[in-house]
Amino acid sequence: MSPERLNVLYVSQMPASPPRFGAQARMHGLMTQLARRHDLTAVMLVDDEFDAEECSQAMQAYCREVVLVPNPRGREGFGKRLFQLRSLASIRSFERLRVTVPAMQAALDRLLLARRFDIVNLEFSFLGHCKLRQAPPGERLPAIVVDSHNIDYDLARQYARTGSSMARRLYAGVNWRKLRREELRTYRDADGVYLCSAADEQRLLEEIPGVRTAVIPNAADIEYYQPRPTDPPSDGCSVVFFGLLSYIPNVDGVIHFVQDIWPRIAEAHPKARCKIIGGRAPQSLLALAGPRVELTGFVSDLRPHLAAAAAVVVPLRLGGGTRLKIIEAMAMGKPIVSTTLGAEGIEAVSGRDLFVEDQPADFANAVNRLLAEPGLAARTGRSARQLAVRRYAWSGAARALEEFYRRILEARS
Repeated sequence: MSPERLNVLYVSQMPASPPRFGAQARMHGLMTQLARRHDLTAVMLVDDEFDAEECSQAMQAYCREVVLVPNPRGREGFGKRLFQLRSLASIRSFERLRVTVPAMQAALDRLLLARRFDIVNLEFSFLGHCKLRQAPPGERLPAIVVDSHNIDYDLARQYARTGSSMARRLYAGVNWRKLRREELRTYRDADGVYLCSAADEQRLLEEIPGVRTAVIPNAADIEYYQPRPTDPPSDGCSVVFFGLLSYIPNVDGVIHFVQDIWPRIAEAHPKARCKIIGGRAPQSLLALAGPRVELTGFVSDLRPHLAAAAAVVVPLRLGGGTRLKIIEAMAMGKPIVSTTLGAEGIEAVSGRDLFVEDQPADFANAVNRLLAEPGLAARTGRSARQLAVRRYAWSGAARALEEFYRRILEARS
C-alpha cells in the first residue's frame, strides 16, 4: 500500500467525539485510527443535545481542523414534532430538511476552496444535497465517499409497517419514499459507498448495480473494552441491554424483551435482574421500570456494568447495519443472546460465540441456560472476546477503509 498521506474531509450531521452511542462510536473509531496515517479535517453539525466545546476539544486530538456548525433545527421535543408535521408538505424528507443549514454549506465552501482534499467522507446520506465537489482553482476535485451506517430508507420503511401508533405508521409511510429518492441519489452521485454488512451491501447493489462498494464492519476499541482485574466479577443474575434509548429499534427491542421475554426469565430465576442502560429513554420505556427492572440512564463508563452482567441481550426486531453493542460486549468477554437481525453482519457462530434465538420462549431459554450454567457463560464469553480481537478491531476496519479510498483514487486516475 502506498505510504502517501491522504487529506480527508469528514462531513457529518453530528460530531464524532466523544462517542456516546453507536453512530458516533463508528465515526470515532475509524477516524482516530485513520488519523495515525492521514490528515483529517471535520465539518459537522451540532444539535442542542451536544456540548459543542466538549466535542471540539475531543476531536482536535486527532483532527487537523474541526469546524462545528450549530444546527438551529437540531432540537428535540415539541419543536421537532412540529417540524416533522410541516415536513409532510415538502417534497424533501424530514431528515434532509432538518440538516439543510446555510451555515454548513458556507463552512464547506470556505474549506474546500482553500485547501485540496483527496477524499470527502460523507457520513450518512442526509447531507447529500451539500456541494462537496469543490477545490481551489487549478486543483483536482475530491472523490466523494459515503459511509452508509444503515440503508436508512429501508429502516424508515420498517417503521411504516411496525410503528407504535397509526399516526407514526402513516408519517413513516410518506417519509420513507422521499428518503429513498434522496438516499439513492446520494449513493449514485458518490465515487464509492461503504457499508456495515454484506447484507446491506447486497440491498444497495440490488438498487444500484454499478455502485462501487466495500464492507467496513463495525468494530470495537478492543484495548478499552476488555476484561480488567479492577472490574467486578459477574454477579450471576444481571441481564443487561445497553444502547441509545431514543433510537426506535432499541425502543421496540426493549419493550419486546420486557413484555414478552423477561417474565419467563424472572419466573425461572427469582434473583435475576434486568438492567437497561442508555440515555434519552421515552416515557414508554420509563414506564417499564419495576422492582426487578432498572433503567440506569446514561452511564459514562459501560465497562463495570458489562463486567458485572451475567448475560447481555440484543432482542432487536428492527434495524440494519451491524450492532456495535454486540461487538463491544464480545470484546468485554460477555455471553450474548441476540435475535438473528440483531446479530446480522457479525461473523459469529451461534452456540460458540453467542446465542441466536428469535422466538420469545427460545430467547428466554438461552438466557436461562447462561444464568444456570456459569461455565457455559464463561466459555461463550471467552470465545466472543477472541473473535472480537481477531476480526473486529477498529485498526483492521480503518486499514480496510484506507484500501477502499486508494482503490477509488486509482480508478479516478
